[in-house]
Amino acid sequence: MSHLKDGLSIKSQFSVFTALVFHHTAVFLFLTSSCEGQSQLIGPPQPIVAILGEDIILPCHLEPAMDAVAMTVEWARPDLKPKFIYVWRDGVGLLVDQNPSYKDRTSLFINKLNHGDVSLKLSEVKLSDEGRYRCFIPSIRRETFIQLNVGSVSSPVLGINKDPSGVVLECESKGWYPEPELFWLDAEGKLLSAGAPETVRGPDGLYTVSSRVTVEKSHGNSFTCRVQQSKIQQTRETQIHIQGDFFMDITTADCSCSTEHIVIGFAVVFLCISFAFFVYKWRQNKIETKTQEREGEKTESVRNNVELEVLMEGERNREQVSAESDTTKNLDTKNAKLEKQQKKENKEKQMEPGETNRDTNDS
Repeated sequence: MSHLKDGLSIKSQFSVFTALVFHHTAVFLFLTSSCEGQSQLIGPPQPIVAILGEDIILPCHLEPAMDAVAMTVEWARPDLKPKFIYVWRDGVGLLVDQNPSYKDRTSLFINKLNHGDVSLKLSEVKLSDEGRYRCFIPSIRRETFIQLNVGSVSSPVLGINKDPSGVVLECESKGWYPEPELFWLDAEGKLLSAGAPETVRGPDGLYTVSSRVTVEKSHGNSFTCRVQQSKIQQTRETQIHIQGDFFMDITTADCSCSTEHIVIGFAVVFLCISFAFFVYKWRQNKIETKTQEREGEKTESVRNNVELEVLMEGERNREQVSAESDTTKNLDTKNAKLEKQQKKENKEKQMEPGETNRDTNDS
């Protein structure tokens, strides 16, 4: 009996367990089917490219389609403050908390809301509009993101000039964004070897790109300047066709230029030789002038030395004459003294005999 009761207890427990599993499975399937039946917000899988100044549509729609007229739809850029670009609520567009840079430039297609189309129209696109946009419906908590890339393009302008080395082609394209690339192609579509293009960004944020290339007749008669920007997937190109006789004119011009170069070369050489000769003569004259000045200085020095010697000789002669005069005077003086002395002695000798006779008489 106890075994029978145990068996019934186990069966009842198993039945309860089965019922619970069935119930939870049914609930899970119901919830899954409910979720699967709810609409999703669908946006573009690739970035949207807008050209500067044009109008653009940022696609966003409910799938499966359902009426969105009574729903709240929020368009925003998370990187901005305030972030809201456009808000649809209670059947009207709200301007509260709208980013001022989008004022009067955003709108929804009201006649398409009942089909679940909540796409945003953005007018007069600016460079600052580039970014990541969020399309969000709060009531069903569904969102999707759209990347907007803004670009600006213009067709290149070609120019042609003659050069002794060939024909020079010039290409310039203004008003690009982002920064573009420039290529030269020949008649067969092959890249031509050219220097790196020059790129300048203006105060408006747009780029101007330019390049020059020298071409010859061997490259063909048709040439293309291509400007492209891969991010916005935009390409612009301009082709030019050069007549064959234009290259002939270049060849003739080359000959003429060669003759002119030869004449100019001879003229330059002649001027250089003339200048060198002039410098040589000028230096020679300068050297001769210095030599003459040195010789004049030497002559003047010799003359001065001679005059000095003459003066010194005269001075020596005067001194000698003076000395001789003094000697003569001394001799004359001595002779006078000697004569006087002699006379005195002679007089004394003459007086001695008389005195002797007087002495004798006195005796």
